[in-house]
Amino acid sequence: MRALTVTLNAALDVTYRVGALVPGDTHRVSGVAVRAGGKGVNVARMLLALGVPVLATGFAGGSAGAMLREDLSRSDVPHAMFPIAGETRRTVTVVADSGQATLFAEPGPVVTPEEWSGFLAHYAELVANADVVVLSGSLPQGLPDDAYATLVRAAPVPVVLDADGPALALGAAAGPAVITPNRGELATASEVDDPLALGATAALVSDGPRGMTAHTADGVWSAAPPEVITGNPTGAGDAAVAALVAGWHLPWPERLAEAVALSAAAVRAPLAGDFDRAFYDQHRADVTPRPVPED
Repeated sequence: MRALTVTLNAALDVTYRVGALVPGDTHRVSGVAVRAGGKGVNVARMLLALGVPVLATGFAGGSAGAMLREDLSRSDVPHAMFPIAGETRRTVTVVADSGQATLFAEPGPVVTPEEWSGFLAHYAELVANADVVVLSGSLPQGLPDDAYATLVRAAPVPVVLDADGPALALGAAAGPAVITPNRGELATASEVDDPLALGATAALVSDGPRGMTAHTADGVWSAAPPEVITGNPTGAGDAAVAALVAGWHLPWPERLAEAVALSAAAVRAPLAGDFDRAFYDQHRADVTPRPVPED
């Protein structure tokens, strides 16, 4: 299984640790971490940790883009980022000792039509060597709302789509193998309760700490973490996507259990893109998917 992750709005992630976040107050930062980020990059990191061959691509530009590529190389994450003139965005996550995380996300660079056309040719070369593609995150300025739909249709292999808003609705209509919205994103993208009505073959829908539900052609299952998890939830959804890819050939109930367990282990890790392996190994067997009766 060779995975290609695509992060069109990649970021240089900055994480601050503070005792407590108080609006209007001065904060003493006890720890700072800077690393390459964006949802697809986080997925690539976790797939690498799970032993799945992966290549990360997306846009990278300016000094932040250079730092992003340097960090990927330093972390041994295989990558083929596409250069652009605009400056890669930064995201700042402030994590309090309580585990509460507050995220500040810049909008990202403006991608020109010429750069988008160049990336499509770049993508066509990379996807020819992949077994599954992950499309994750927001779209940078300058790209059309149907950018993910274009990438779904251009892929000769199954696609996992993690997006929201019009990008999710249009991308799902192009027929990816799996979409992974949360409840709020699903409500925004569709007026019907069935997520498969959007056009994907399957859907993994997150309900935050209450767990996830897998909607498939073979049935619907739900599962929840074995206990209340506290920590940094920033990369939890990316962990679920990584688990789906790593367990691609497993039956859906087992894939769901893997997604819930790895997502919980990611909340326990201090940085997005990592997971608490000891917690994952200890609690994976405690996640029990249950069938959801049809209405």
